[in-house]
Amino acid sequence: MSQFLVDESIACCKLVALALAEDLGPTGDRTSDALIPADQLAKAAFVARTPGVLAGLPAVELVIAAVNGALRLEPHVTDGSQLARGTRIATLSGPLRDILKAERTALNFLQRLSGVATLTRTYVDAVAGLPAAVLDTRKTTPGWRILEKYAVRMGGGTNHRIGLYDGILIKDNHIAGLGDPPTAVRRAVELARAYPGNEGIPVEIEVDTLDQLEQALVARPEIVLLDNMPPEMLCAAVARRNAVAPEVRLEASGGVNLTTVRGIAETGVDCISVGALTHSAPALDIALDFDTLRVS
Repeated sequence: MSQFLVDESIACCKLVALALAEDLGPTGDRTSDALIPADQLAKAAFVARTPGVLAGLPAVELVIAAVNGALRLEPHVTDGSQLARGTRIATLSGPLRDILKAERTALNFLQRLSGVATLTRTYVDAVAGLPAAVLDTRKTTPGWRILEKYAVRMGGGTNHRIGLYDGILIKDNHIAGLGDPPTAVRRAVELARAYPGNEGIPVEIEVDTLDQLEQALVARPEIVLLDNMPPEMLCAAVARRNAVAPEVRLEASGGVNLTTVRGIAETGVDCISVGALTHSAPALDIALDFDTLRVS
Protein backbone atom coordinates (compact mmCIF):
# COMPACT_ATOMS: atom_id res chain seq x y z
CA MET A 1 0.00 0.00 0.00
CA SER A 2 1.16 3.56 -0.67
CA GLN A 3 2.33 5.30 2.48
CA PHE A 4 1.87 8.81 3.78
CA LEU A 5 4.84 10.87 4.86
CA VAL A 6 4.91 11.56 8.59
CA ASP A 7 3.24 14.98 8.34
CA GLU A 8 0.57 13.56 6.04
CA SER A 9 -0.19 10.75 8.47
CA ILE A 10 -0.47 13.20 11.38
CA ALA A 11 -2.78 15.48 9.42
CA CYS A 12 -4.93 12.56 8.32
CA CYS A 13 -5.27 11.14 11.83
CA LYS A 14 -6.66 14.49 12.98
CA LEU A 15 -9.15 14.59 10.12
CA VAL A 16 -10.19 10.98 10.67
CA ALA A 17 -10.91 11.69 14.34
CA LEU A 18 -13.00 14.73 13.41
CA ALA A 19 -14.84 12.87 10.65
CA LEU A 20 -15.74 9.88 12.80
CA ALA A 21 -16.84 12.10 15.68
CA GLU A 22 -19.00 14.04 13.24
CA ASP A 23 -20.58 10.86 11.86
CA LEU A 24 -20.91 8.66 14.94
CA GLY A 25 -21.54 11.37 17.52
CA PRO A 26 -21.89 10.36 21.17
CA THR A 27 -24.09 7.30 20.52
CA GLY A 28 -22.57 5.55 17.49
CA ASP A 29 -24.37 4.04 14.50
CA ARG A 30 -27.93 3.61 15.76
CA THR A 31 -29.11 1.87 12.60
CA SER A 32 -26.37 -0.76 12.33
CA ASP A 33 -26.35 -1.47 16.06
CA ALA A 34 -30.10 -2.05 15.98
CA LEU A 35 -30.23 -4.23 12.86
CA ILE A 36 -26.91 -6.08 12.58
CA PRO A 37 -25.90 -8.89 14.99
CA ALA A 38 -22.60 -8.19 16.73
CA ASP A 39 -21.08 -11.44 15.41
CA GLN A 40 -22.07 -10.98 11.75
CA LEU A 41 -19.05 -10.85 9.43
CA ALA A 42 -18.77 -9.53 5.90
CA LYS A 43 -16.43 -8.84 3.04
CA ALA A 44 -16.75 -5.88 0.69
CA ALA A 45 -14.72 -4.24 -2.04
CA PHE A 46 -14.03 -0.60 -2.86
CA VAL A 47 -14.83 -0.39 -6.59
CA ALA A 48 -14.26 2.44 -9.08
CA ARG A 49 -17.49 3.42 -10.80
CA THR A 50 -15.71 5.70 -13.26
CA PRO A 51 -12.13 5.88 -14.62
CA GLY A 52 -9.64 7.97 -12.70
CA VAL A 53 -6.47 8.04 -10.62
CA LEU A 54 -6.40 6.53 -7.15
CA ALA A 55 -5.37 8.46 -4.04
CA GLY A 56 -6.27 7.98 -0.41
CA LEU A 57 -5.74 4.32 0.48
CA PRO A 58 -3.56 5.25 3.49
CA ALA A 59 -6.45 7.39 4.71
CA VAL A 60 -8.83 4.45 4.38
CA GLU A 61 -6.44 2.34 6.42
CA LEU A 62 -6.42 4.96 9.19
CA VAL A 63 -10.22 5.15 9.17
CA ILE A 64 -10.74 1.41 9.58
CA ALA A 65 -8.05 1.21 12.26
CA ALA A 66 -9.80 3.94 14.22
CA VAL A 67 -13.17 2.18 13.94
CA ASN A 68 -11.99 -1.34 14.83
CA GLY A 69 -8.54 -2.86 14.66
CA ALA A 70 -10.17 -6.19 13.78
CA LEU A 71 -11.10 -4.89 10.32
CA ARG A 72 -8.73 -5.96 7.56
CA LEU A 73 -7.96 -4.04 4.37
CA GLU A 74 -6.36 -5.84 1.42
CA PRO A 75 -5.31 -3.41 -1.33
CA HIS A 76 -5.32 -4.58 -4.94
CA VAL A 77 -3.79 -1.43 -6.48
CA THR A 78 -1.68 1.43 -5.13
CA ASP A 79 -2.16 5.18 -4.97
CA GLY A 80 -1.23 6.80 -8.26
CA SER A 81 -2.66 3.89 -10.24
CA GLN A 82 -4.93 4.51 -13.20
CA LEU A 83 -8.37 3.07 -12.50
CA ALA A 84 -10.76 1.69 -15.09
CA ARG A 85 -14.47 1.49 -14.51
CA GLY A 86 -15.02 -1.56 -12.33
CA THR A 87 -11.49 -1.75 -10.89
CA ARG A 88 -11.50 -3.41 -7.47
CA ILE A 89 -9.36 -1.09 -5.38
CA ALA A 90 -9.23 -2.96 -2.07
CA THR A 91 -11.13 -5.58 -0.08
CA LEU A 92 -12.40 -4.84 3.44
CA SER A 93 -13.39 -7.67 5.77
CA GLY A 94 -14.47 -8.05 9.39
CA PRO A 95 -17.50 -7.31 11.58
CA LEU A 96 -20.31 -5.95 9.44
CA ARG A 97 -21.35 -3.36 12.01
CA ASP A 98 -17.89 -1.82 11.90
CA ILE A 99 -17.64 -1.93 8.12
CA LEU A 100 -20.87 0.06 7.96
CA LYS A 101 -19.58 2.53 10.54
CA ALA A 102 -16.39 3.09 8.54
CA GLU A 103 -17.94 3.04 5.05
CA ARG A 104 -18.94 6.68 4.48
CA THR A 105 -15.92 8.24 6.15
CA ALA A 106 -13.55 5.97 4.22
CA LEU A 107 -15.31 6.74 0.95
CA ASN A 108 -15.25 10.49 1.63
CA PHE A 109 -11.47 10.42 1.90
CA LEU A 110 -11.03 8.08 -1.06
CA GLN A 111 -13.43 9.91 -3.38
CA ARG A 112 -12.12 13.39 -2.56
CA LEU A 113 -8.43 12.58 -2.85
CA SER A 114 -8.90 10.44 -5.96
CA GLY A 115 -10.80 13.33 -7.53
CA VAL A 116 -7.85 15.67 -6.95
CA ALA A 117 -5.41 13.08 -8.32
CA THR A 118 -7.59 12.49 -11.37
CA LEU A 119 -7.90 16.17 -12.27
CA THR A 120 -4.17 16.65 -11.71
CA ARG A 121 -3.35 13.80 -14.09
CA THR A 122 -5.57 15.42 -16.72
CA TYR A 123 -3.52 18.63 -16.51
CA VAL A 124 -0.22 16.76 -16.48
CA ASP A 125 -1.27 14.81 -19.57
CA ALA A 126 -2.27 18.07 -21.27
CA VAL A 127 1.34 19.35 -21.12
CA ALA A 128 2.99 15.99 -21.86
CA GLY A 129 6.24 16.33 -23.80
CA LEU A 130 6.88 19.86 -22.55
CA PRO A 131 9.19 20.68 -19.61
CA ALA A 132 6.70 22.75 -17.60
CA ALA A 133 5.71 21.24 -14.24
CA VAL A 134 2.11 21.47 -13.02
CA LEU A 135 1.97 22.98 -9.51
CA ASP A 136 -0.74 23.17 -6.89
CA THR A 137 -1.60 26.27 -4.83
CA ARG A 138 -2.87 27.21 -1.36
CA LYS A 139 -6.46 27.20 -2.68
CA THR A 140 -7.31 24.11 -0.69
CA THR A 141 -10.07 22.85 1.58
CA PRO A 142 -9.36 24.17 5.10
CA GLY A 143 -7.69 21.42 7.12
CA TRP A 144 -7.21 19.19 4.08
CA ARG A 145 -4.24 20.98 2.49
CA ILE A 146 -1.54 18.42 3.25
CA LEU A 147 -3.72 15.54 2.05
CA GLU A 148 -4.85 17.37 -1.09
CA LYS A 149 -1.25 18.15 -1.93
CA TYR A 150 -0.47 14.45 -1.44
CA ALA A 151 -3.20 13.68 -3.97
CA VAL A 152 -1.67 16.17 -6.41
CA ARG A 153 1.59 14.20 -6.24
CA MET A 154 -0.28 10.96 -6.81
CA GLY A 155 -1.69 12.53 -9.96
CA GLY A 156 1.78 13.43 -11.24
CA GLY A 157 1.75 17.09 -10.19
CA THR A 158 4.34 18.99 -8.16
CA ASN A 159 3.76 20.60 -4.78
CA HIS A 160 4.24 24.34 -4.34
CA ARG A 161 4.88 25.69 -0.83
CA ILE A 162 2.54 24.27 1.79
CA GLY A 163 1.74 27.53 3.57
CA LEU A 164 2.97 30.97 4.50
CA TYR A 165 5.60 29.48 6.79
CA ASP A 166 7.73 27.39 4.42
CA GLY A 167 8.23 29.69 1.44
CA ILE A 168 8.41 33.35 0.47
CA LEU A 169 5.99 34.53 -2.20
CA ILE A 170 5.79 38.29 -2.59
CA LYS A 171 2.46 39.18 -4.17
CA ASP A 172 1.01 42.44 -5.50
CA ASN A 173 -0.56 43.36 -2.16
CA HIS A 174 2.80 42.98 -0.42
CA ILE A 175 4.37 45.30 -2.98
CA ALA A 176 1.51 47.79 -2.56
CA GLY A 177 2.30 47.82 1.15
CA LEU A 178 5.69 49.31 0.34
CA GLY A 179 4.00 52.39 -1.07
CA ASP A 180 4.63 51.39 -4.69
CA PRO A 181 7.91 53.27 -5.32
CA PRO A 182 9.48 52.77 -8.77
CA THR A 183 11.87 50.17 -7.36
CA ALA A 184 9.29 48.34 -5.19
CA VAL A 185 9.78 44.94 -6.84
CA ARG A 186 13.54 44.93 -6.37
CA ARG A 187 13.22 46.36 -2.86
CA ALA A 188 10.70 43.68 -1.87
CA VAL A 189 13.10 40.89 -2.84
CA GLU A 190 15.93 42.55 -0.90
CA LEU A 191 13.78 42.98 2.23
CA ALA A 192 12.56 39.38 2.10
CA ARG A 193 16.10 38.03 1.85
CA ALA A 194 17.41 40.26 4.62
CA TYR A 195 14.73 39.38 7.19
CA PRO A 196 16.10 37.28 10.09
CA GLY A 197 15.35 33.59 9.65
CA ASN A 198 14.82 33.78 5.90
CA GLU A 199 18.35 32.68 5.08
CA GLY A 200 18.29 29.86 2.55
CA ILE A 201 14.54 30.15 1.87
CA PRO A 202 13.80 30.55 -1.85
CA VAL A 203 12.25 33.88 -2.75
CA GLU A 204 9.47 34.16 -5.31
CA ILE A 205 7.84 37.40 -6.46
CA GLU A 206 4.74 38.04 -8.51
CA VAL A 207 4.81 40.47 -11.45
CA ASP A 208 2.19 41.34 -14.02
CA THR A 209 4.14 43.56 -16.41
CA LEU A 210 7.39 43.23 -18.31
CA ASP A 211 8.69 46.37 -16.57
CA GLN A 212 8.22 44.67 -13.21
CA LEU A 213 9.95 41.59 -14.59
CA GLU A 214 13.00 43.71 -15.41
CA GLN A 215 13.21 44.83 -11.78
CA ALA A 216 12.77 41.28 -10.56
CA LEU A 217 15.54 39.95 -12.79
CA VAL A 218 17.93 42.55 -11.38
CA ALA A 219 17.13 41.32 -7.85
CA ARG A 220 17.61 37.67 -8.88
CA PRO A 221 14.85 35.90 -6.91
CA GLU A 222 14.75 32.15 -7.32
CA ILE A 223 11.33 32.30 -9.01
CA VAL A 224 9.26 34.98 -10.72
CA LEU A 225 5.52 34.43 -10.89
CA LEU A 226 4.09 35.80 -14.13
CA ASP A 227 0.51 36.63 -13.25
CA ASN A 228 -2.28 36.62 -15.85
CA MET A 229 0.05 37.27 -18.79
CA PRO A 230 -1.18 36.31 -22.27
CA PRO A 231 0.97 33.83 -24.23
CA GLU A 232 2.76 36.48 -26.28
CA MET A 233 3.79 38.31 -23.11
CA LEU A 234 4.90 35.03 -21.52
CA CYS A 235 7.09 34.37 -24.56
CA ALA A 236 8.66 37.81 -24.21
CA ALA A 237 9.24 37.22 -20.50
CA VAL A 238 10.93 33.87 -21.18
CA ALA A 239 13.18 35.43 -23.83
CA ARG A 240 14.19 38.25 -21.49
CA ARG A 241 14.86 35.84 -18.62
CA ASN A 242 16.98 33.65 -20.87
CA ALA A 243 19.06 36.66 -21.92
CA VAL A 244 19.50 38.31 -18.51
CA ALA A 245 19.14 35.76 -15.72
CA PRO A 246 18.79 32.18 -16.98
CA GLU A 247 19.04 30.81 -13.44
CA VAL A 248 15.73 32.43 -12.46
CA ARG A 249 12.74 30.12 -12.86
CA LEU A 250 9.47 31.40 -14.30
CA GLU A 251 6.05 30.32 -13.07
CA ALA A 252 2.85 31.16 -14.95
CA SER A 253 -0.41 31.61 -13.09
CA GLY A 254 -3.89 32.96 -13.67
CA GLY A 255 -6.46 31.99 -16.27
CA VAL A 256 -5.15 28.44 -16.41
CA ASN A 257 -7.59 25.76 -17.51
CA LEU A 258 -7.50 22.64 -19.65
CA THR A 259 -8.04 24.71 -22.79
CA THR A 260 -5.16 27.11 -22.11
CA VAL A 261 -2.60 25.09 -20.17
CA ARG A 262 -0.73 23.59 -23.13
CA GLY A 263 -0.39 26.94 -24.88
CA ILE A 264 1.01 28.38 -21.66
CA ALA A 265 3.50 25.52 -21.37
CA GLU A 266 4.61 26.04 -24.97
CA THR A 267 5.86 29.54 -24.10
CA GLY A 268 8.81 28.01 -22.24
CA VAL A 269 7.87 28.76 -18.64
CA ASP A 270 9.26 26.34 -16.08
CA CYS A 271 6.05 25.68 -14.16
CA ILE A 272 2.35 26.45 -14.17
CA SER A 273 0.32 26.79 -10.97
CA VAL A 274 -3.29 25.64 -11.17
CA GLY A 275 -5.68 26.43 -8.33
CA ALA A 276 -8.37 24.24 -9.91
CA LEU A 277 -6.46 21.08 -8.97
CA THR A 278 -7.73 21.42 -5.42
CA HIS A 279 -10.53 23.97 -5.40
CA SER A 280 -12.51 22.54 -8.34
CA ALA A 281 -11.80 18.81 -8.43
CA PRO A 282 -14.98 16.70 -8.46
CA ALA A 283 -15.04 13.60 -6.29
CA LEU A 284 -14.30 10.36 -8.11
CA ASP A 285 -17.22 7.93 -8.08
CA ILE A 286 -16.14 5.01 -5.86
CA ALA A 287 -18.48 2.60 -4.05
CA LEU A 288 -18.26 -0.16 -1.46
CA ASP A 289 -19.83 -3.35 -2.82
CA PHE A 290 -20.45 -6.34 -0.55
CA ASP A 291 -19.19 -9.73 -1.64
CA THR A 292 -20.25 -11.94 1.27
CA LEU A 293 -22.33 -11.69 4.41
CA ARG A 294 -22.29 -14.43 7.03
CA VAL A 295 -22.87 -14.99 10.72
CA SER A 296 -19.84 -16.41 12.54
